[in-house]
Amino acid sequence: MMVINTDQFPAPLGLILARWAWRYRSELAPLLFAIAIAVTGWVLHFTNPAAWPYLAAGAALGTSAVIVAGRRAGLVTRAERLYAAITTTAAGSWLAAATAFGAARSPLPQLLTIGVLVLAVPWWAHGRRRAKVRVERTLAAWPDIAHAVGLPGSRVLSAVVDLWGWRARLALARGQTINDAIAKIPQIESGLGTFRGAVRITPTDDDLAHRLELRVLTKDPHADAIPWPGPSVSSITQPIDLGPFEDATPCRALLLRLHALLAGSTGSGKSGGVNVVTGNLVACADVVIWAIDLKRGMELQPWASCLDRLAVTAAQARMLLADAIAVLEARADYLTGHGQRVWEPSPDLPALVIIIDEYAELPGEVAEYTDSIARRGRAPAVTVIAATQRPTQKAMGQGSVRSQMDARICFRVRERRDVDLILGQGMLAAGWDASKLNAPGKFLISAPEHHTPRRARAYLITDDDVTRTAARYAADRPPLDDVSLSALRKPSTPPRPRAGNTPDTYGLSARPAGWHIPSHAQSDPGEPEDTLDISDAVTPSSMLWAALRADPEQGTDVAELMRASGMTRPTLYRYLSQFQQDGRAEQVGWGRWRAITNDGGHVE
Repeated sequence: MMVINTDQFPAPLGLILARWAWRYRSELAPLLFAIAIAVTGWVLHFTNPAAWPYLAAGAALGTSAVIVAGRRAGLVTRAERLYAAITTTAAGSWLAAATAFGAARSPLPQLLTIGVLVLAVPWWAHGRRRAKVRVERTLAAWPDIAHAVGLPGSRVLSAVVDLWGWRARLALARGQTINDAIAKIPQIESGLGTFRGAVRITPTDDDLAHRLELRVLTKDPHADAIPWPGPSVSSITQPIDLGPFEDATPCRALLLRLHALLAGSTGSGKSGGVNVVTGNLVACADVVIWAIDLKRGMELQPWASCLDRLAVTAAQARMLLADAIAVLEARADYLTGHGQRVWEPSPDLPALVIIIDEYAELPGEVAEYTDSIARRGRAPAVTVIAATQRPTQKAMGQGSVRSQMDARICFRVRERRDVDLILGQGMLAAGWDASKLNAPGKFLISAPEHHTPRRARAYLITDDDVTRTAARYAADRPPLDDVSLSALRKPSTPPRPRAGNTPDTYGLSARPAGWHIPSHAQSDPGEPEDTLDISDAVTPSSMLWAALRADPEQGTDVAELMRASGMTRPTLYRYLSQFQQDGRAEQVGWGRWRAITNDGGHVE
């Protein structure tokens, strides 16, 4: 029996042309579209020439739809939407005319030819279309690539091209896992012919063990710094935009009732991330911000006009955190008394956010306070945002502060083991390798809404941005609520938290000397502060009182009062307002204040 090998015979010409047309279908799309329009116009002219008004109206509606909803349809840029609108208008108008007068009626054939040639040029030159064609041809060869890189049997389910590259959903062969694919990223980059570091592998949304999403970058969207567009929120109940992911989607994180940790090596952009967070929080009308910057305010001092309190020394940090404990306790009592479980932030009942830059510089004795805030602060909306280089157990204290940080932002690290230290045990093995972040501001985020290792880059916020934003929102910052202020008015403070793992309880008796007590919070407002039993303590309120008494005739200007007391402008004016209500101070001119005695006379 003779066996005939059909491979020896040439393929029919029609089959060759069909294969060629299919391979270059994207390039031939304008010509094929013009032929379809011409045939449709010829048919409609002989079957229903009176339909041309409907075709014209349909063209107008189609153009409007492209302009309004083009982005949702995948037309990302304005130029793409404009091109689609022009093409829709031209094609619809020509079809309406061909239906009414006939496709062969001059000058319709000439207009169709010219229109195809003109509108085909942007189509042929479009970068994303050409990239899509390249991706389709690459994925057609995926079986061979998969066999070469050690993932035989895997197949492509779908693929999407975007501004920065493309991504595809892959189904792995039986027995293969996403960890196998992650381990072969260098081989995949070689097989696809990309540059080093261009491939990302993440789980799919359905989290199936045999599926993954392959992300391939043709250019790095984070190659250059990305200017900060300004605050993205007006309430802490909204997620903050920290910067874009590699697919240009915003990286948003909700910080309400979530303690956050920002960590990374020197020069990784950690301080810039702190400024982005602060810049968004100052625009929120339902947040009071306390800050600790033990670099003498070098990082957070520019935000001082928007901060309710700023501690720049270890002593001030100790007082601030102790007062935060008092606020937490007062809010917890308030919630219990009103049968509520959580503190809902509003301008009248704002959340309290404590930003701590260089957390490791805090004195060791305050670790108990930060530990207590971390464990109990969520319900009463007292939260901590801490930034440090390496959040070791020694740096973060022996308590549960680090374990309570549910939102973690990891900038570049020098040692790979630091990834597990910052993001949690096992994260490095799962693909969260922050040691490969190659520019300041790039980060990985682990939070309740972020479960996969996607690279993002924090916005670049300049000194001018800080100055402009602080000036814009300084006058709109909310005051601390009455419930919290009442805790600070009591001449007492919580004792040191008990050791052990049992829940801490605090009394409200015996505020030690040196504890920060706002001057408007004394039990006897009429009594001069220098006669109080804490007069030996140097506090912001005592320094303010001394500055008010400095010039009994002309008074002291606000700038000098701020310098002497270390208070921000909003805090200073709240103190002055309370002093005035208590009959202890008066305004003697524009921006000038002085102290008065109990009997209403001036201080002598």
